Amino acid sequence: MTTIIFAVVLPWLMLAFGVWLGYQLVRQNGRILLRLEEIENRLAKRPAQERAAPAGLAIGTPAPEFELPDLAGVRRKLSVFRGQDVLLIFFNPKCGFCTKMAPHLAALPIDGGDGRAVPVVVTTGDAEENRILALQHGIRCVVLLQEQMEVANQYRAQGTPMGYRIDPEGRIASELAVGADPLLKLVDLKYAPAAKSLKNGSNHKGKQPDPSLARSRLNRSGLKAGAVAPEFRLPLVGGGELALAELRDRPVLLVFSDPNCGPCDELASLLEELHLARPDLEVLVISRRDAEATSAKAESLGLTYPIVMQRQWEISKQYGMFATPIGYLIDEQGIVVHDVAVGVEPILALAQRPAPLYVEAGASPDTKEAAWTA
Repeated sequence: MTTIIFAVVLPWLMLAFGVWLGYQLVRQNGRILLRLEEIENRLAKRPAQERAAPAGLAIGTPAPEFELPDLAGVRRKLSVFRGQDVLLIFFNPKCGFCTKMAPHLAALPIDGGDGRAVPVVVTTGDAEENRILALQHGIRCVVLLQEQMEVANQYRAQGTPMGYRIDPEGRIASELAVGADPLLKLVDLKYAPAAKSLKNGSNHKGKQPDPSLARSRLNRSGLKAGAVAPEFRLPLVGGGELALAELRDRPVLLVFSDPNCGPCDELASLLEELHLARPDLEVLVISRRDAEATSAKAESLGLTYPIVMQRQWEISKQYGMFATPIGYLIDEQGIVVHDVAVGVEPILALAQRPAPLYVEAGASPDTKEAAWTA
């Protein structure tokens, strides 16, 4: 009898337990779903910018100084770019997003001016691997090698490609940009969100940079043929000083250069060939800012022509153009023979083609022929 009762009651007990257990599970799941919904609602109410903004350095704070070797082994400091807007890019040759960005990076102007920033790449990885990548894509800007992520960590950049715009006074001028498109937009001043706020002093006290300064530089068209070449006396790389007036015995090919300018490196070796082949022509280069880097580059390339140093753009200002490389042909009387030449080939062409007629003050255009022809 007991067995019969147990056999009849047991299924009902099991069914009741199953119903109770199912109820508890549904109730528990309901609580979990309600909790998840509450969390999602809270997240949705947060501003999109707050959810997505990377935790980079604050706008207006000083950019951390660093010194790293470039692809030629010459050590460079961030401070040598003081006075220019800089686009600092953290890069990795093994990063797919970086390699896709490489052709666009190669197309960037490297001398700044006209409201654009000078691109400076800080990369990781093997030096040869980075050299090959730069050569394949024609990257001309300065590329610096960090060993691991020591500099990127100072800038709170935990991935690649990332970076900042840095103003002429060495301050962070943008939020941390993540990805190729946001970085490339920072090349142009109009896309730098910090420009207006820094100018208004909302993020920094004291003297503010003038964003229009760089823009005005490349609006200068350079000296014209027939102008009197401004005199100067500057320190020579290697010691001593040299004045333009001391080179009156022959025509002078005067070239403005910069140790951080890729095309200037290409031009330097070609000028050395010209210097050795043309004793009737004096090659004189005016470099700027970093005498140590200029000296190291001259030594590595075996340059023997004279190189003098201007501090920033003070001599460039007298010659009417803030850019590198540019060049002038100056005759024995100190007169500019041709209009300014911009770029490697036009500069070399100054020593290869006949000089045109130029106009002296108070003379008619056909009264004097250029003093020297190639």
